[in-house]
This record gives sequence, structure tokens and C-alpha cells, in this order.
Amino acid sequence: MIIIGEKINATISRVKTIIQERRSAELIELARTQSESGSDYVDVNVGTGVGSREDEIESIQWAVETIQQAVETPLCIDSADPRVLEAGLEARGGKASMINSTKAEEDQLEVIVPLAKHYQALLVGLAMDESGIPKTVDDRVRACGKIAAACERYGVNMGGVLFDPLVIPVSTDVTQGMVTLETIRRVKEAFPGARTVMGLSNVSYGLPERARINAAFLHMAIAAGLDAALVDPMNAELMAAVKTAEALVGKDRHCRKFIRAFRK
Repeated sequence: MIIIGEKINATISRVKTIIQERRSAELIELARTQSESGSDYVDVNVGTGVGSREDEIESIQWAVETIQQAVETPLCIDSADPRVLEAGLEARGGKASMINSTKAEEDQLEVIVPLAKHYQALLVGLAMDESGIPKTVDDRVRACGKIAAACERYGVNMGGVLFDPLVIPVSTDVTQGMVTLETIRRVKEAFPGARTVMGLSNVSYGLPERARINAAFLHMAIAAGLDAALVDPMNAELMAAVKTAEALVGKDRHCRKFIRAFRK
């Protein structure tokens, strides 16, 4: 299971201030804490919603350069703007990276998929197109197919692609949890070698006891074939859910990871 730490996101008020005021020590501490808590990648999203594209480019360059001076964990460069993605990848200087993300829209695919090829970065592909998030499993898998076709055109191996089935809060549509789970299963069948990823916390938005819902849904998603998740790695309940689910579905040989985690 690939854990992507979600805490460096400028939509969080504290992180927005860190980015705007260039508080290097606090940024490094956020990255280091997530790394030490078990993150395989640290997501970096500097989109504050304030200023120009050039401001965001400067922010991603500063953030990437600052973090990687102190933390060796690979980074997930997170932006809807291809130029910001490219600036972040360039700042990585060839170090292991992930791109978050592209959707099945030709204008994005023509720019972002070649970035994944050029920088040898993992690529998150969203199961959506220019029309938004499809309500049905078939339409989500169809969107993933467009991304897969673009990857084939540009020489990006499916082993480097993580499809995000997308999670709509069950508080707005109680059927969407099962739609997400079935999309994971269908994507794994349709695109051998590709992996799946999701932003877990969306499922519980608007409900109480969110950590409990997130942990339960994570168990179900791993059973369905989930390979990676964008989560808070400092949440002990969620990290325990990862180890528990991997043992239950046979991904933890002799349950050694679970036993080590329990002892720790």
C-alpha cells in the first residue's frame, strides 16, 4: 500500500500561511513528520487561491526545494495547472516524483502525460473528463480508458499509472461508496498493471465520526484492490486500518508488517 501524506495543502489555513510567508522550518516539519509516520510520498499542493499563476510557480519551486533539502521521501506534485506541475518536477532535479493529476480531457492529456514520460514520474489519472465526475461505473472506466490510450501514445507504461476512481461524499449520495468500490475492481480488470489510488477523506465529508468512516471504507477499498491512498499518516486509526486490511486480504506475508506495527 502506497501512503501519500496529504497535510501539505494550501487549502488548509495554516499551510496557506506557511506558503505565503515562506516559513521554511514549519514546512520542513510538516514533511518530516509525515515521512516519519509512514508516508511513501508527500503531497505538495501550494494553490492558495490568491495571486497569479507565476506566484504559484514560484511557490511550488520554493516548497519543493525547501522540503527536499531536509527530507528524502519522494514528493507528489499536486496542481491542476500543467505549468505548475512542470515547475515542481523540474525543481525535483530527477528525484522520484508523482504527478497529481490529469483527467481525461485532451488538452490536459497532451501536456501532462508527456511530463510523466519526460520526468519518469508516476501519474495519477482521474476517472473524469471535461463534463465532471461521472455518476456511473461504466463512465468512470471509460474516462480511465481515454487516459490509458494517451499513455500508450506517449510511451507511459501502465505500471506507472494510478487511476483515481474518485470519491463523492456518501452524505450527498449514499450509493457513491459502492460506485467507487466497483470502479476500483473494474479498473484493475480493464487495465492490467495499472494501480489505483484515492483521496480517502472525501467519503465522510459532512458526517460525524469521520475517522471511523474513513477507516471502514479503507478496509473495503483495499479488499476491492486499492493500491494507494492520500491520507493523514499521523492518524493512528487509519494507519492501523492499512496494516489490518493488508493482512486480511493476503498482502502481508505471514502478517509480519501487522505484527511489527503492533509491537511498535
